[in-house]
Amino acid sequence: MLTLVLLPGMDGTGTLFKPFIAALGEEFRVRVVSYPVADALGYGELEAHASQSLPNSGHFILLGESFSGPIAVAIAASRPPGLVGVVLCSTFVRNPRPVFGPLRHLASLLPVKLAPFSVLGTLLLGRFSTPALRAALATAMALVSARALRARLHAVLGLEVSSQLRAIDVPMLYLLARHDRIVPVSALKHIQHIAPSVLVAAIEAPHFLLQAAPAEAAQAVASFARKLQTSQHEHIE
Repeated sequence: MLTLVLLPGMDGTGTLFKPFIAALGEEFRVRVVSYPVADALGYGELEAHASQSLPNSGHFILLGESFSGPIAVAIAASRPPGLVGVVLCSTFVRNPRPVFGPLRHLASLLPVKLAPFSVLGTLLLGRFSTPALRAALATAMALVSARALRARLHAVLGLEVSSQLRAIDVPMLYLLARHDRIVPVSALKHIQHIAPSVLVAAIEAPHFLLQAAPAEAAQAVASFARKLQTSQHEHIE
């Protein structure tokens, strides 16, 4: 049985994976990575933290959600033993909103905890919003310090891991949210330009794809995993 290692979005708590994990059923062993909730850590430090949670034996797939896509890419580029595939969900390998790049130095001043929750919910969930999803989001965000959130936003605005993407030598799947208000489709186009073989599963969902469409996402990931296993068996034969 493959292990599916889940790297969380901007909140970093891992708690928001619950609907997706439930939808996966018994298809995988699941390992959820969570990031320190108080520390102001950038991509390099969080990559090192996540790397410590990789399986010590057996084969695994690495899934990077949103903020963690670049971490999944950087880890995969280092070719850890046992890695057989990468799933990138609603994510990017460089700043997805370059117009905000020049404002990076202001990220440390943003009142991230004071932003109206209704605005955040609309951006992340849109018309797919439900009371349960809003409550889960609010709970997760409440666990994370403003200091940690500002550091992560600062990291995104200065991000560039395109070269690491080129170094990945395992199959990749991109989960595209058709109604994403956070990450534009240009982020996927850039990834496809660098890695034309990346598979794409487009799902009717907002940026919070794994939370709003867990069954569809689980089906796409399971199908990807089965293809990997079939390919491995054929290679052995």
